Amino acid sequence: MKIALITAAALTALAIAAAPGVAAASEHDGDRAAGQRVYNTQCRACHTLNQGGRSGVGPNLWGFFGRAAGAVDGFRYSAAMREKATGGLVWNDETVRAYLANPKSVVPSGSMSFVGLRNPKQIIDVIAYLRHETAPH
Repeated sequence: MKIALITAAALTALAIAAAPGVAAASEHDGDRAAGQRVYNTQCRACHTLNQGGRSGVGPNLWGFFGRAAGAVDGFRYSAAMREKATGGLVWNDETVRAYLANPKSVVPSGSMSFVGLRNPKQIIDVIAYLRHETAPH
């Protein structure tokens, strides 16, 4: 329990440090259409969003908000991501925001080649899009 609290505090600090100036994003804050454009150009080549969808280079993202990292059955996660998952990493607005801004700040030795989004508005928009597209309606 103590390790989980320390990990959660560290991840919160990472999220704040990794994306200064990016306010907490919710589905209502971002522009989903703009987020879809960002997803299509930056994420779609490796990730699918539909329920039961295949994993590609990256895991399928259906239902990932609120889910523990490294939890898609059958996907081969990097050792670094498996370690973070074991340490209690859960995908929420803060951790997704930090990961989108700089994946290596959240999973330093991770295998994802994406360097991150530098535009805070794009981060908010893509979170709004992902929240809408990866959750049951």
